[in-house]
Amino acid sequence: MGEEVEAQEFSRADRTRHRAKVRRCLDVFARMLREAAFDTDDPMTGLEVELNLIDERGDPALKNADVLERIADPDFQTELGQYNIEINVPPARLREGGLTQFEDELRRDLDDAEAKASEVGAHLLMIGILPTLADGHMTRQTLSANPRYALLSDQILDARGEDISISISGEESLETTADSIVPEAACTSTQFHVQTSPDQFAAYWNASQAIAAPQLALAANSPYLLGRELWRETRIPLFEQATETRSEELKAQGVRPRVWFGERWITSVFDLFEENVRYFPALLPVTDDEDPLEVLEAGGTPALSELRLHNGTVYRWNRPVYDVVDDVPHLRVENRLLAAGPTVVDTVANAAFYYGLVRALVDSPRPLWSQMSFSAAEENLHVAAQQGIDAQVYWPGVGQVPATELVLRRLLPMAHEGLESWGVEADVRDRLLGIIEQRCLTGVNGAEWFVQRMRRRGDQDRYDALRATVLEYRERMHTNEPVHTWD
Repeated sequence: MGEEVEAQEFSRADRTRHRAKVRRCLDVFARMLREAAFDTDDPMTGLEVELNLIDERGDPALKNADVLERIADPDFQTELGQYNIEINVPPARLREGGLTQFEDELRRDLDDAEAKASEVGAHLLMIGILPTLADGHMTRQTLSANPRYALLSDQILDARGEDISISISGEESLETTADSIVPEAACTSTQFHVQTSPDQFAAYWNASQAIAAPQLALAANSPYLLGRELWRETRIPLFEQATETRSEELKAQGVRPRVWFGERWITSVFDLFEENVRYFPALLPVTDDEDPLEVLEAGGTPALSELRLHNGTVYRWNRPVYDVVDDVPHLRVENRLLAAGPTVVDTVANAAFYYGLVRALVDSPRPLWSQMSFSAAEENLHVAAQQGIDAQVYWPGVGQVPATELVLRRLLPMAHEGLESWGVEADVRDRLLGIIEQRCLTGVNGAEWFVQRMRRRGDQDRYDALRATVLEYRERMHTNEPVHTWD
């Protein structure tokens, strides 16, 4: 959804033409998987982080256009809400010091962006949901100015046929409605990209799905929404509901949701793109003039624009990505589970854990997903989102186990092995995975720290306490000390 899409209306003919073009793209993609030379020799990894903007009091700052104008860096882009921006960190190879490069570049870029943002009275905050969001921020007027966001909102609401309902029960409960997809803007995430060959894509995607729960439990960082303490990772249910195109009747009929964990382990990347085309009508039926078959048969690399745009409107927690760089196609898994923050070093530690663990599972002689039902992996995800670092999850050969115990005893050694296979130096592995280990031993991640600080302020007005805690969080975020060390 990073593409520019102009404001427009779509006719029935547009949708018919687009469906035919998407299917043609899918056929060409299938042929490419059989015949084309994908970029697989030296895989890259990547990192994106979505950020919130706050003012001096800790309230949302609706100033992303002003901030981006001051930053003037193409690596920074708009996001859905006027209180969001996103940074794309240049891709890197792990064996060439990629994790250290991610940390250094992200820290440097954020420091520079913070200085520029402060000139217009805004400050950056890395957190999954900005705790000081209030009802007044959940209106269409807070959408970013880029036309694609309003267009996407209109298409989702039109498909749904009624306002969006948000209903989340956790420590407290929230019931509200929205006349646009702006609640989705409350969800700011970190995205890890791992490039892979067509032959290994299924293994990387399946592995990413299988580890979703422990990954999420350790990094939960979204405990508050609209003044209520809900799930430890409230982004999960909020995103599922804020982008809901189904009416209650369609849900009852078993129509698939657009925010989707999936329903099965896969054998090919083609499975995912084919599901997108088979199950989901286009939200943005934009069609270009490229004939992908002609391009392919002429020796070129088709952009498959319609297939890619459609894929960008099916919100899998682990999304397949087809992309073209220097006329060479490649595939990657985009891991979209985690909240932003709390610090740069916490974010890169999460990346090290993910990259190491998926590599170890892919290299394992007995695939984990052959020992575990897909429904168990999905249930684990929601348990981890609700309970955070205190979650108990199911794991093959173990049964129900605390996520922290599972990580300490089984997954961290595997992550070390995986990072070694990637070519990551021992001191980097030890430092970053040591942060994951200490989170497990202390039981403190971003969500736990925030909730405990709020409880110390339990005698204050709720929003006054949220503002004070947000400002304290921001101050500690800039120390780049991992969250488990915060007092």
